[in-house]
Amino acid sequence: MKKTSLSFEFFPPKTEGGIANLRETRQKLAVFKPEFFSVTFGAGGSTRDRTMDTVFEIQDEGYQAAPHISCISSSKGEIVELLKAYQEKDIKRLVVLRGDVPSGEVSTGDFKYAVDLVAFIRQETGDWFHIEVAAYPEFHPEARSAADDIDNLKRKVDAGADSAITQYFYNVDAYFQFLESCYKAGIRVPIVPGIMPIYNYTQLARFSGICGAEIPRWLRLRLEAYGDDLTSLRAFGTDVMSELCEKLLLAGVPNFHFYTLNQAATITTIINDAGLMRKK
Repeated sequence: MKKTSLSFEFFPPKTEGGIANLRETRQKLAVFKPEFFSVTFGAGGSTRDRTMDTVFEIQDEGYQAAPHISCISSSKGEIVELLKAYQEKDIKRLVVLRGDVPSGEVSTGDFKYAVDLVAFIRQETGDWFHIEVAAYPEFHPEARSAADDIDNLKRKVDAGADSAITQYFYNVDAYFQFLESCYKAGIRVPIVPGIMPIYNYTQLARFSGICGAEIPRWLRLRLEAYGDDLTSLRAFGTDVMSELCEKLLLAGVPNFHFYTLNQAATITTIINDAGLMRKK
């Protein structure tokens, strides 16, 4: 019987204090023996150097690092340079995304969509990398339809993606219905649920509006009622996420990807309360 597999996403810190905090967070989450730590890539490649520094440090510590690579503003030459640098450090996993378009951005670079970048990476490196792509249980906000969004995921898989990580969600049924639709469309790769802890309602509502993740009415009203009482809000949010993860686990979901926001305490509580590390 094998344990549930976990992975954790970080963003590259900007300050010395942030770097020290992330090292501490990493140590605390490493006790769960994660499959990998991923590191985000800023809009238009704005965090490229910091992303690489963080990725290399994680890899040097003996953990598997998975850098994000974005299409937006990236040339083929820049991508080849990145791929070679990652291969030299024996990095075996990538998270390949279209990426956010920076404000005022005109040129998208040599790649318009994630599927183009996936195909290019396969062309350049063969099977060297395990490629993760994004999936959207409640559908990408720019998708023309639910069916078109699933077709887009299938194109990425057909181009060479090995697995997908979902946008976060707070409706378990949305995730399972999405899995069923993907299976009917012929998508057979693992689709790992992305888990976002609840730290701050205002921030969460703003980001959810941008990325298309739905906050169910019952949850939104409960969170709004806490107002500025962040301690109570976070305690309630932790209970909500522990229950969500437990439901996924009991339904047979084997892998979980946590959006950490470079924090460990709440995620540690969720993992323990949901029993994610117990043997199945």
